[in-house]
Amino acid sequence: MINPDLKALLEQLRGGSISVDDACARVQQAMGSASEDLGFARVDHDRASRKGFPEVIFGLGKTPEQIAAISEKIVGRGHTLLVTRASAEAFDATRAKLPSAVYDATARIISQRQDDVPRGTGKILIAAAGTSDLPVAEEAAISAEVMNNEVDRLYDVGVAGLHRLLSRRDRLEAARVVIVVAGMEGALPSVVGGLVKAPVIAVPTSIGYGAAFGGIAALLGMLNSCAPGVAVVNIDNGFGAACIASQINHL
Repeated sequence: MINPDLKALLEQLRGGSISVDDACARVQQAMGSASEDLGFARVDHDRASRKGFPEVIFGLGKTPEQIAAISEKIVGRGHTLLVTRASAEAFDATRAKLPSAVYDATARIISQRQDDVPRGTGKILIAAAGTSDLPVAEEAAISAEVMNNEVDRLYDVGVAGLHRLLSRRDRLEAARVVIVVAGMEGALPSVVGGLVKAPVIAVPTSIGYGAAFGGIAALLGMLNSCAPGVAVVNIDNGFGAACIASQINHL
């Protein structure tokens, strides 16, 4: 993603409207303002130009006031806002500063979209094994949407009723990337991986009875998948899966 300010500066330099010394001074000034020190956080305003998407706020462990302050700085620079694992109290504090911010209680995400993120070229499909997996699936889905991707949702299609998945093969095959969210034994990504040519990103969830060990059983099952083209993120990490899927979809 080309930084528009840098491009404009180089055009001015090429056109002779500014000197080399002036251009160097402005570049040095811009480098100094790439991060903003709030005392409790250093906001990385250069993240979008390096990674294609602005800095994302992880809400757990931060106070509502801290989340609101960081959010205000991100939006103030014209960047899209995405806060994961956010509480309703954090949203109330953020909305007091940013009235246009929205909150999804299932995904626990605060967001405010702006026009700084290019559109993905294809479609990301989120397949969730069961209704209990929806918080993680929706974290992936909404994160991918805020990253400006078209998202399709295919929920409650676990292996206990495989016909539910097979009857939707057209939607699986239309996706450029598939994120598969499952708990229990975590078998669904292997099934999907054997059906589609698109890359599959597997997300183990902490759903399951005692021997599921809080998602470790699903994680190990996915890591041991025999289907080619299946990658695995951490337990309950819907956001991480969305990041990878969005990067693929923006290539």
